[in-house]
Amino acid sequence: MAMPTRRPRAAQQRADYPPRAVGAGAGGWNEALAGRRLARADEIHKGQATLRIACDLAGLSPYTWDPQTNRLEWDGRLKAMWGLPPDAEIDYDIWRGAVHPEDLARVDAAVAGCVDPAGDGVYDIEYRVIGITDGVQRWIASYGQTFFEGERPVAFVGAAQDITERKRAEQASRDSERRFRMFAENSSNVLWMINAKTGAIEYMSHAVERVWGVASERPWPDLSAWLETAHPEDRAAAQAMFDRSRDEGHTVSWQYRIIRPDGAVRSVHNVAFPVLEEDGRARSIGGIAQDVTRETGLLVYLVDADRTSRQRTTDVLENGGFAVKPFATGRAFLDVANVLEPGCVVLDTRSLGAGGLAICMQLRRDRVGLPVIVLDDHGGDVERAVQVMKAGAADVLQTPYRNEALVAAVSSGFGALRSSIRQDKTAEQARLRLADLSLREREVLDGLVAGGTNKTIARGLGISPRTVESHRGRLMERLGAQTLPDLVLMAAAAGFRPGL
Repeated sequence: MAMPTRRPRAAQQRADYPPRAVGAGAGGWNEALAGRRLARADEIHKGQATLRIACDLAGLSPYTWDPQTNRLEWDGRLKAMWGLPPDAEIDYDIWRGAVHPEDLARVDAAVAGCVDPAGDGVYDIEYRVIGITDGVQRWIASYGQTFFEGERPVAFVGAAQDITERKRAEQASRDSERRFRMFAENSSNVLWMINAKTGAIEYMSHAVERVWGVASERPWPDLSAWLETAHPEDRAAAQAMFDRSRDEGHTVSWQYRIIRPDGAVRSVHNVAFPVLEEDGRARSIGGIAQDVTRETGLLVYLVDADRTSRQRTTDVLENGGFAVKPFATGRAFLDVANVLEPGCVVLDTRSLGAGGLAICMQLRRDRVGLPVIVLDDHGGDVERAVQVMKAGAADVLQTPYRNEALVAAVSSGFGALRSSIRQDKTAEQARLRLADLSLREREVLDGLVAGGTNKTIARGLGISPRTVESHRGRLMERLGAQTLPDLVLMAAAAGFRPGL
């Protein structure tokens, strides 16, 4: 049996076929019954004619089905949906035999439901058929109504439509969304979407965890809160770029600094584009934010009080491919050291005197992760060189230095910095994931970090060893650990302590 387009269900009364006659004798009753049957048949015929006109206008194929004999009446367009020529014979078994095997049980249930006298007689379904002669799979939508004589289903009128293209479009849309989700979840860039009218953040991909150092589940409620993460000096410009994309309908890009919750400063390149409504106004603002700190990370902070020396060292470093930000005093540098982008520090102690080593020690006390290269006129004094290294320097070069030696020392410092950044990111991601653990998962991790086995942890928590094993597997998957020692080390690096 074929099936028409889904329509809103109107309130319907189940149709009796024919209506019962009241207050007539046997002969009169029979005549009345016959008359009513003819009238009902005429009514159905007129209804079918009206339905056929409406179906032609809507691209539907009307059909009838006799629930008592299973006789079907189809037009040529409906037969074509089953891969049949217009003159092909059609019966119930041919119709049912072409229904896709995965949809057959659902179709049978719909047929049974529409002839159930306890129901409303409505048949409303979408399913697949496999063309009998051409083997083409098509989607069919069908809608119809059963007519009853007392409790007996005696007639069915319906209409069917080929909705294959619509289904393909829906599937293509789902596939596109799935690919987007996969891209968004695996991209190192942050994909985002903001409501242009309210400023509410509608979507933020998981990469925000890596770039901004915050949990990916609704990190901020709206654009204003998000812009609070921008460096104070860059905040107004960032707001202006968002406003321009929204108000002028332009795609804009800009680079600015953000300050993460851990105090680290990152450089972000953000691209915003409007998603327009029919009237040309922006409905949403979408975008992609990329952490470009590594691209701008070859930044050397040169601290040298001597102007001539400072310029010479700047020239050497710039010729070596580094960007240089000079400071004339140690105090000026220390005032901003904890919010500087990742880079390497070059201290020339010849002009700074004893204050040069004090800068090293202050950076170490404040846990500012900037490798320090010291230029020092120690004259081969080993004790002086040791003193400099103990102060926290990554390397020390005796002055006058060779240009290539300074470039090599700074390059080595950047190598150590990148390794430290990778370790910090791993620990940071682990901390964020640990924050989402359930109480039971934390209890199991407590036991694992303390050196417990599945059995001892299970005994202490009053659960089964198999349950502990299950929690342990989820913990390893969540933290990306391959082995139990990896899990314990990652938890320790993330600051997890048993009992806390």
